[in-house]
Amino acid sequence: MATEAKTPDTAAEGEDTDRSQLAVEEEKLEAAAKGERKPRQGAEMSNLDIVRFYFDRAVERLELADDIRAVFWTPYREVTVQIPVRLSDGITHVFSGYRIQHNGARGPYKGGIRFHPEVDIDEVRALASLMTWKTAIANVPFGGAKGGVNCPADQLDRTEVQQITRSFMDKIEKILGPTRDIPAPDVNTDAQVMAWMMDEYGKLHGHTPAICTGKPIALEGSYGREAATGRGCVYMYREAAPHLGLTPADTTFVVQGYGNVGSWAARIMQQLGCKMVGASDANGAIRNDAGIDANALEEYIQQDGVMTAYDEADAIDPEELLEIPSDVFIPAALGGMIHQGNADRMQCRVIVEGANSPTTPGADEILSEKGVYIIPDVMANAGGVVCSYFEWVQNLQHFRWDEREVNDKLGTVMRRAYREVSARAKQENLPLREAAYLVGIERVVEAARTRGYV
Repeated sequence: MATEAKTPDTAAEGEDTDRSQLAVEEEKLEAAAKGERKPRQGAEMSNLDIVRFYFDRAVERLELADDIRAVFWTPYREVTVQIPVRLSDGITHVFSGYRIQHNGARGPYKGGIRFHPEVDIDEVRALASLMTWKTAIANVPFGGAKGGVNCPADQLDRTEVQQITRSFMDKIEKILGPTRDIPAPDVNTDAQVMAWMMDEYGKLHGHTPAICTGKPIALEGSYGREAATGRGCVYMYREAAPHLGLTPADTTFVVQGYGNVGSWAARIMQQLGCKMVGASDANGAIRNDAGIDANALEEYIQQDGVMTAYDEADAIDPEELLEIPSDVFIPAALGGMIHQGNADRMQCRVIVEGANSPTTPGADEILSEKGVYIIPDVMANAGGVVCSYFEWVQNLQHFRWDEREVNDKLGTVMRRAYREVSARAKQENLPLREAAYLVGIERVVEAARTRGYV
């Protein structure tokens, strides 16, 4: 049933993979001189601009003084390191690694580490800030941080990824620790990467499982952590559905980005009785209005299958994915994928943001005018950090909960977050996103003031 479709351009054989800070800055300057967007930036705004837009709106409503705003916008600490690695081509490639600790008023810094060519310091700043508000909205005792290395991890051998991981940990370990800063997986990083990070940290500090979360079960990882972000998105849908007149048996959905978050969200939505009618990943997109089996698709992809060649659906242009009529659209790819240029083409009733900053403010406005109900990233995809909190607690106690207990506790936290933000939205007649930022920023400011930091 698969048909040929357009797919994103892939790296040409022998393409230069130098992603040093100097190379990145040169690309930015060249683009700016031509009046173009940053390299690889698809939307009209960067992730940093998107987060800043909503932060500014919230602090205006909260009437925070300008000097106090600066404290809560700018990061507490930024670290940039050089990672020279000799790859299998025999050439030493220089990558840049970042760890940004945005705010620790409510607890140790917490945030994922991503390996992706698009990683730069501005993106990491944005995501670190987002983690500060996200942990506060979910009301778990963490601050916000983020990290990354601008390497093409999906094109590298696993031994090369391990080499990069260990080198990165060696260079940032002094600012990490179970009561300081606890990394987790993100784009192109997984439980194995966390295992390497834990092992490298342990060489210097002794066995320390609480140094990172999202680890393999064999190394004191938590049951339920792998599926937690996707499961959290589904909890959000379940809370919103009755108020929107949706029932699982009659709900159709589309997933943009069939990676960890998207595939787990799809499989759990399907368990509820919902029907997936479209999906995409980096290789392209597919559609089948009669339904796509989420479990079968994941199994096919895990066996190195290319999504566009999947026999049980038709391949389509990735941009056409937005036009598939559905009840729920789950963006779970990279930031800025829904923007002013394509928002008016969307044909869904609800958006549950599994990715960080997938919707630009311009798109947000267009979708709101169309009556689309948006459950924002700062609460929708908080399931990962909530379960990371559970893993951290278990590691500190060297005690393990079973998966049902983890999932039940996750549901309790996610439902509470939705209800608190929803109540604030109704109280002030605001969209969920703006209400969520108000809740998160208020909690961080209160903690900082109580500690005497401001």
